[in-house]
Amino acid sequence: MLFTELTHLFLAELQQVRLASTHTVSNYKRDLQRFVDFYQQHVQQDMHIQQISREHIQDWLVSGHSQGLAPATLARRLSAVKSIFVFALRHKHCPDNPAAGIRAPKLGKRLPKTLPQHQTQALLETTNRKFDSRELALLALLYGCGLRVSEVVGVNMNHLSLNFRQGIGEVRVLGKGNKERIVPLPEVAVALMEHWLQERGNLLPKEDAVFLNKFGKRLSVRSVQRMLKDRALETGADLSITPHKLRHSFATDMLTGGANLRTIQQFLGHASLATTEHYTHVTLPQLQKTYTDAHPRAKVKKHE
Repeated sequence: MLFTELTHLFLAELQQVRLASTHTVSNYKRDLQRFVDFYQQHVQQDMHIQQISREHIQDWLVSGHSQGLAPATLARRLSAVKSIFVFALRHKHCPDNPAAGIRAPKLGKRLPKTLPQHQTQALLETTNRKFDSRELALLALLYGCGLRVSEVVGVNMNHLSLNFRQGIGEVRVLGKGNKERIVPLPEVAVALMEHWLQERGNLLPKEDAVFLNKFGKRLSVRSVQRMLKDRALETGADLSITPHKLRHSFATDMLTGGANLRTIQQFLGHASLATTEHYTHVTLPQLQKTYTDAHPRAKVKKHE
């Protein structure tokens, strides 16, 4: 069997059986295609899975390293190749896994990048932008609730449960692995959502999505990323802003404010508490200062 044929079968299982996200499937597809391109460039023929050796895979990784690719990128590429051969073995398309035993490069511990609170506050200031109410409501979910950008643009009207009079509400979101969770909305998010929903009808909605573009269709992830850059430029916020950085900022600010890790884990939709624990490294200086200021035995007494 040709490797390209195996790839089609593997990606189909990822999407249809394992219910992997579009983002995950896209990453696997891209990495596997790069492996094919590298192989064909050196061998000048189509890849048959039984012709692929351990050396081919190692050469591909070494080539990526020489190009300056990050260890995390190389590890992801190796994971993609290992996964497809596990799939091939399970379905008896090949006798062994040539990627087995190849070690991924060691990953440095990366701390989540966040924004200072005055930067997030600048983004949340009212502006004269045409869709300011939509942007503020969207920011209320990205930063106010810590949602992923894909989760925000995927929210439909029937996913919202709002009580404007009492200022309470919740949103049902579909996270990684199609795992559903309910996220409570803070009072300010409910107010901003009410304002946007009053204007939403003027766009003549063509979809049930909460966040629409000017044509009445669902807002895309790319549009949100571009909006954040434009808004940062206009409000004087950090131009390195991304939706994921807002998510990290939410978690960090929650932890600094006293929320426990389990609560933050539920908001973020992390499958493992270990993922959420990364934020403790970011807030350690703030927590140390809080301890020093508040604990009666934190300071060494000076002898007179």
